[in-house]
Amino acid sequence: MRVLVTGSNGFIAKNLIVRLGELQGYEVISFNRTHSLADLKTRIDQCDAIVHLAGINRPNDIKEFAEGNVDLTAQLCEMIAATGRKIPLIVSSSAQAGFANPYGESKRMAEEVCEKFSSASGSPISIFRLPGVFGKWCKPNYNSVVATFCHNIANHLSIQVNDQSALVRLVYVDDVVSAFMGMLGNMPSGLTHGGVEPVYEITLGDLASQIEGFQNCRSTLVSEQVGTGLVRALYATYVSYLPPSEFAYDLPKHGDERGIFVEMLKTKDSGQFSFFTAHPGVTRGGHYHHTKTEKFLVIKGEARFGFRNILSNERYELTTSGDKPRVVETVPGWTHDITNIGKDEMVVMLWANEIFDRQKPDTIASKV
Repeated sequence: MRVLVTGSNGFIAKNLIVRLGELQGYEVISFNRTHSLADLKTRIDQCDAIVHLAGINRPNDIKEFAEGNVDLTAQLCEMIAATGRKIPLIVSSSAQAGFANPYGESKRMAEEVCEKFSSASGSPISIFRLPGVFGKWCKPNYNSVVATFCHNIANHLSIQVNDQSALVRLVYVDDVVSAFMGMLGNMPSGLTHGGVEPVYEITLGDLASQIEGFQNCRSTLVSEQVGTGLVRALYATYVSYLPPSEFAYDLPKHGDERGIFVEMLKTKDSGQFSFFTAHPGVTRGGHYHHTKTEKFLVIKGEARFGFRNILSNERYELTTSGDKPRVVETVPGWTHDITNIGKDEMVVMLWANEIFDRQKPDTIASKV
């Protein structure tokens, strides 16, 4: 399928073109402001489907709304009609089309052009009224508050929130692209109105706080809950605005004659990750917990784990090494230690089910 993408230098188009390029069976034909209407006609003659993303939203003159949104869409429809083919057309509109402002009115008029063309020709057209779209490669300080907040905070610049309680409706660019891809593969005849799910709602104040939280996790080491939903998408977007000089950050390192200890990542409700080293012959630990649990994984070297039940004095011992990945659990009520029994430095990864609290450490010294 040869897919013509208008506005090919734009934010959504870049994400769509990359996705199409990852799949077999698609060829992208680009059209942008460097091309002429004659170029557009040639490209329409060559294509099998069109995703119309070109448009104007920040003009120097208000007349450009009509030229870039209404007139270009009308010319596009006329060129499709001239081919004598019913070329599937996906049109990116805006939620602003429902509002009485110059931009919204121009998007609504562009929709009407498509509606009339589809009614007259039977051409398959799907119109997507999109709320605010965010994601990687969106231009900051332009028309996306998410892009502006992410870019500025990632680059240690100030942000301005005029109304903390103002609600914004958002869709993530990956979900937009997936919706377009699904429509490309199964375009119904006639006119349809496509949708993107999920649609997120968040206040400007909460949006700013959430993105600032991403930056703060480098110092607190406490990760935001970035695994699902809006926070996942926002975090991916925030990270995409980090300059290369910010791709890495240092961690505090604690060391003594036994080796070093480094905390890597803490979570709000699922514990923390760290690692430590031990020189040959060194024993670490020698304590028990009432509730805290841990998982140890020897990455390098050889280790002997010792355990003793603090009530029965029952003892247990096991060995592991970096040659065979094996997780060792610590069990409440059993004091435990770990000894480097190898000839080289031992490196051990550690997960604990809670963030260490110096006021309530739940760590009681007791020899095995």
